[in-house]
Parts: sequence; structure tokens; C-alpha cells
Amino acid sequence: MYLISVATDYDGTLAHNGRVDPPTIAAFERLKASGRKLLMVTGRELPHLKRVFARLDLFDGVVAENGSLLYFPEREEERLVAAKPPAELVAALRNRGVHPLSVGGGIIATWEPNETTVLECIRELGLEWQIIFNKGAVMVLPPGVNKATGLAAALNVLEISPLNVLGIGDAENDHAFLTASGCSAAVSNAIDSVKEVVDVVTSGDHGAGVIEIIDALLSDEQVFTSLAAKRHKISLGKDEAAVLQPEHGAVLIAGASGIGKSTLATAIIEKLIGRGFEICVFDPEGDYDDLEKAIVLGDAQRAPVIDEVLDILRKPVDMALVVNMLGLPLEERPKFFAELLSRIQQMRSKIARPHWLVVDEAHHMLPAESEVSDVSLPDPLSAVIYVTVHPEAMRPKALAAVQIVIGVGPKANQVVLSFCAATGTATPTLPSSGKDEEVLFWDRTSGEPPRWIGVDRPQQEHQRHTRKYAQGDLGEDNSFYFRGPRGKLNLRAQNLMIFLQIADGVDDKTWLHHLHRGDYSRWFRESIKDEKLADEVEKVQDDADPVTTRKDVRAIVERRYTAPSQTS
Repeated sequence: MYLISVATDYDGTLAHNGRVDPPTIAAFERLKASGRKLLMVTGRELPHLKRVFARLDLFDGVVAENGSLLYFPEREEERLVAAKPPAELVAALRNRGVHPLSVGGGIIATWEPNETTVLECIRELGLEWQIIFNKGAVMVLPPGVNKATGLAAALNVLEISPLNVLGIGDAENDHAFLTASGCSAAVSNAIDSVKEVVDVVTSGDHGAGVIEIIDALLSDEQVFTSLAAKRHKISLGKDEAAVLQPEHGAVLIAGASGIGKSTLATAIIEKLIGRGFEICVFDPEGDYDDLEKAIVLGDAQRAPVIDEVLDILRKPVDMALVVNMLGLPLEERPKFFAELLSRIQQMRSKIARPHWLVVDEAHHMLPAESEVSDVSLPDPLSAVIYVTVHPEAMRPKALAAVQIVIGVGPKANQVVLSFCAATGTATPTLPSSGKDEEVLFWDRTSGEPPRWIGVDRPQQEHQRHTRKYAQGDLGEDNSFYFRGPRGKLNLRAQNLMIFLQIADGVDDKTWLHHLHRGDYSRWFRESIKDEKLADEVEKVQDDADPVTTRKDVRAIVERRYTAPSQTS
């Protein structure tokens, strides 16, 4: 269940001439029986609404006064979420003879053609209050307050994301909350400007249209989620057909180390956050610690705690949650991941969040050979992005759900070949090599062969002077150890800056021992995940001069990484 809540306008939508008929009430009862939440979003003041509608008990929340007041019927709680009307404005309107005039907790209401007088009074008093229209009604509200902001406040209390809401409306003031909803509908009597922006227009008017939507949702939610997915799709670049959307199932991003997988994943995460999606990133090696707009749980000294992860995910946030597993022993990470994934999938079944999962180092988290059985892997697992060097080493059950394959780097074709071999899929026709910065994109649902596409870069570039590499703690498994030719030393470099400091201090025999064995370039390639850095160091590792090679390696590192600034 993805659309776990329905939010509907009152006048002109579920109500006709101010009244709601019994069949519409019955439809609400069917909706509630399905486990979904029901909200009302209205311009009416709460006392007026209570007088004309006796079944507010069916609603989990009411957004009244066009977004300025919340009401939760079960506990009869009211919350003003906007400024109160200025007394001087109310007095000025009464002095000017504005009639009718109603003053609520956060709204002033009248009717056309009084808007001219209202606007004059606002200007004369130097106020920033705004006017919102609704089929002849004139509502005066604080700046920035509308049905969308009120609905967002109510949803935050109920711990529901706007993307998991089906909104229904008919008039000008519904436009804001309909466009903010994951999926939207207009009853047939709606004004044309509303019909133009919604996903569905009913054949029935007023309550009959609402019944039509509710019964269709209960019968086949996929119709609505498909419409919502198209509206909230994520494009990878300029190719309009290269998109990601939740109904596409799993996505695989694969290629060699250090050639752009995490950069592409970061760009995708940025776009998902920008569209309001909630994301959980499983980060076994601390690659996403510096992700902007993210909460990070765990580090090299402290392992993440499952209950803490779930507590954060329960509350809708406009940030990604990164679960850093560096504090866990390497061999324990797959088991931790499996348990956390199972708990998150249980949460998703109830609240439809987090919307997307990103699994880095997926071949470690879901290895083909594992003590963790396939029973622990939820089926189906959709809206998940796997990032890996070795797709062929992943669990076949996980690969089977992949519908979009993205190969990164000069051996991107090999990604497709490895995927097909691991899943028993017929190999498609593969294109010749693409241009630099292009990735190989294959949408298996389209029937089209893989093709090279340009992709957008992340707004936050993948900086090579990140805290993790330059000054953080990579963890014992990924640190470099200076041991010397006889293995008598055990000097640990947990990041690049410590590496350079120790390198300057060790004796020449120890320095050259590791250099000539290729230990430095191997560490740069496998733990720092920087192919270009490793390639450059390989070019000097046969040199026998310890002084020159120390200077060369330091210069190579510092060209690609910035040492942390010193504060005075």
C-alpha cells in the first residue's frame, strides 16, 4: 500500500450545497476499514464546519481555515499553525463596512467584491497578509499560509509523507495541496485550472466523484501509483526516457572502483530529496558521510543501532538517512543489514516509507554465498538502488528484481554481461564504447537495448578531500599498516593525512619495501577507491630513491586531496 492517506476538500468536493450524502459517508467507512488515513482540507472555520457536518469522527485530521488551523477529532485537539489576524486589520475592515466579515483563529473571511477594500486596508496598514480566492469567497491569511502548508503540518503530526497522499479537490484554493500530494484528483464539477494539474478527473461530481476515487483506489491502487510515479519520476540527464520511478523495481549501478558510481548515486539521491522522497542509505564503508542534507548514524567508533535508525525513519524528514556501518566488524555487516532491511520493509508496509533505499557495496551486503538465507530478503524489494563493483557476486534473488541496469566506466558492457550471466537473462545487443562521462543505461521493461546516455553531475561534487579520506577514520579493515620488510612494525594510517605523516617518519627500507611491493597503490585502489591516484603512484613505485619517491607520492596525494585546514 503506497497511497496510505486520502485528503479531500469539503465544499464543492465531498459536499454539495454544504451537505455530505450517506453514500459518501459509507465510502469513507470503506476507506478507513482498509487501514488508510482520512483528512479534510477546507477553507471553513471549525465552528461552522462542526455545525454542518456531524461525522468529523471519521477523519484523522482536519485542516481548517485554509491551512491556518488543525483539528484532530479523536482527541478533540486544536492547533493554530498561523499568526492570528491583526486586530488593526479587523477594525479597519469593520470601519470600512465590509460585510459579511468572519474572523477565525488565523483567517479573515468575506466575499467578492470586498477584495478591493481588503487589499486597500492591507496596504494602508503596511501588512503582508495575502488574499486567496475560492469560487467567490475571499480569504485573508498570513503570508505563506495555504492548504498545502496546513496539510503538511497535519501530515507531520500523523507521520505521513505528502507523497503517500491522494488529494481530491475542485477549486482555486485546492491547487496548492493537490500539487503537493503524491497523486491528485478533481471531481467533474471542478474548475478547469484544477482539472489541468491533477492526475485524474472523475466522471461523477461532488460526492459521487469522491466515491468513484475511493472505490477505484480500494479496487486497484496500482492505477493511481502508476500515475503518481510518472509525475514524480527522476531523470538521469537530458535523455527524457532515461528515468527512475518507484514502480521500476530495483536499480543496479555497477562498475569498477573509483570511476563514478558513488558520484552518480549522489546525483540521484540529491534529485530524490529535491522531489520530497525519503531515502535510507546503507553505507558499509562510510562513503556517504559528507552527503549534504543527510543525517548520519554510526561511524568508525560507534556502530549504528537498529532502533535508532527506525526512530528517525518514522518521522517524515526532507533529508536522507545514512547508516554508516564502519563501526561493525566486516563479517557482521551482512547480518546487520539483513535484520535492518527486514525491519524497514515491515515499516514500509505500514507507512510506505522510506520511499527509496540505496545499498552501497551491495555484493558485501547481499553476497551470493551467505549464511543469511533468502527468506530474510523481502520479496518483492522495489524502489531500491544497488551500488556494486561485482554484480555477479550478489544474491540472485536480489538481482532478479532489478529492472534498470546502469553500467559505469569503460567496461560498462561487462556489467550487462555479468548481470545477464548471473540472472540467466538473454544478452541484449550491446553498443560500442560511449563518450567520457556517459553511462550505459538499460531499462529492461522498455524492450529497448542498452544505450549510452549523459548523466547530470551532483550539485555537491564528489570531493576528494572528504573527511573520510583526508582526516576521518577508515576503520581497521581499510587502514594502511606500515609493517616493514620483517613485519616488526605495526603503524596504522587510518586516513591519507596520517599516511603522509607516517610515511615521512618511517625508515627508508620500510618505505621502499611497501612501495616496491605495490602496497601503496593497492591501498589507494581498494580502500581509498581512487583508480587515478593508484595509477599515478604505480608510475613511480619502481624508483629506488626513497627521498624522491616520498616527495612524488606526497605531491600526487595532495594534488587530488586537500589537507584539512588548520584553525588558529
